[in-house]
Amino acid sequence: MNIERSELLSGIGHDALWALIEGRHGDPFSILGPHESGGMTIVRVYLPGAEAIDLIEAASGRVVTPFSIAHPSGLFAATTGSRMGYRLRIQWPDGEQVTEDPYSFGLSLGELDLHLISEGTHYSLSRTLGAVAMSIDDIPGVRFAVWAPNAQRVSVVGDFNAWDGRRNPMRLRQSAGVWELFVPRLAPGERYKFEIVDAQGTCLPQKADPVARASEAAPSTASIVASSTPFRWTDDGWMKGRDRQARLEGAISVYEVHAGSWLRDRQDSNSYLDWAELSQRLVPYVRDMGFTHIELLPIMEHPFGGSWEPLGLFAPTGRYGTPEDFAYFVDRCHGAGIGVILDWVPAHFPTDVWGLARFDGSALYEHEDPREGFHRDWNTMIYNLGRNEVKGFLIASALEWLERYHVDGLRVDAVASMLYRDYSRNEGEWIPNRYGGRENLEAVEFFKHLNSIVHERCPHAMTIAEEIDGLAGCDQTAGRGRVGLRYQMEHGLDARQPELYREGSRLPELSPRHDDLRHDLCLFRAFHPADFP
Repeated sequence: MNIERSELLSGIGHDALWALIEGRHGDPFSILGPHESGGMTIVRVYLPGAEAIDLIEAASGRVVTPFSIAHPSGLFAATTGSRMGYRLRIQWPDGEQVTEDPYSFGLSLGELDLHLISEGTHYSLSRTLGAVAMSIDDIPGVRFAVWAPNAQRVSVVGDFNAWDGRRNPMRLRQSAGVWELFVPRLAPGERYKFEIVDAQGTCLPQKADPVARASEAAPSTASIVASSTPFRWTDDGWMKGRDRQARLEGAISVYEVHAGSWLRDRQDSNSYLDWAELSQRLVPYVRDMGFTHIELLPIMEHPFGGSWEPLGLFAPTGRYGTPEDFAYFVDRCHGAGIGVILDWVPAHFPTDVWGLARFDGSALYEHEDPREGFHRDWNTMIYNLGRNEVKGFLIASALEWLERYHVDGLRVDAVASMLYRDYSRNEGEWIPNRYGGRENLEAVEFFKHLNSIVHERCPHAMTIAEEIDGLAGCDQTAGRGRVGLRYQMEHGLDARQPELYREGSRLPELSPRHDDLRHDLCLFRAFHPADFP
């Protein structure tokens, strides 16, 4: 059927066409995919670099018609007499691809999901945002979704589209500022990022997924589509006993360790044990030393191995293996009677351009004003805890570790810096709260909300405040115990304080060493129930 180019572009204004071509169109579904026009169906695809495309009937596999070039930039169109299920057969310079059209699928996020995200009460974000492997109409693929309310255009990019942001622009769900797109025939293991055009039309550096459940090992920075297959746990006995363990009678002993430097070969200081090797060597070592828990310095994905300030709050770092490998480590700890505590950092995040900083071109996760949003001590950004979506993001992260990975507790880092607006600031360098005081009321409400949700959904879990510079119990912020953290970590304890150990436990040595290996960071800590009502 010979169709004039004008008919193939029917209903598309000049400005809309150029917005698509220039990669700044916010509603690609209004142009791409199947559209009814004049009693026929026009299918449009935008695939710069494609040499030829055929429209294939999905049911029979027969070629219905070749696509015509609707615009030389890479916009193709084909017509058919009736609406039908179809696939695309695409000829690329290096081969052929047969796939469904991403723009033939409808909405995939429900209105309730969007409402809860906006409200800050969607506590299963990793099953909604990020990359979720799923099937729609029996077609396997990956749904990508990301919160970027101030963006002009968001695309998902990866190896599957040559990292070309023009090929897979996403659909904006206006009510929540969330962009979504289902890309068929993708599977776990795919690398991806988001390409964002900000409100001023500037294309930002490609961003890693804030809710990615897997990431490339540093120094690479791409997110990875994680498997949706549940891990096969063997810690039923431990899990059933956790409520009893949560009611601590006295103290417990904690072995704090940095996974990447606990044990290193002197001949190769750049190597470190993976989760399987740590399961074989660290777990029995800690058990034999008489400790009750392992506390891991931050293992969430982070850009710099020397600081552990996380950017990927839902992903175990790729340095030591896959998410499944980390789950295996936790499972082995529980099998040996060892609990697992993770250092968790909701206070601040690094400024790396591929991370959260000015994520959609605006101060989205952080405060706009540096007096509230920038940590001068660490050159990091401070989370805006007054924003519902940010609070929900952090609480969902905490639950991810406690629920998905069976972690027994979270030790909250840098609590003092969160509770006080004048933390490490001189007079005139901070903004008082609405009552003129120095307390960060938003942080107080965040902790109360966090702990109420954690105690409701994970009553066994320990939430532990890092030592708060002389402010034991967080009591000087919101009244004694009101932030809800159940325990406080004490710094600098040693074997001369035996009353802090559970009866019958052995007192550990400090910084144990082996002749052929070195322990770069192997600290000992103990903590006891904080004096909270």
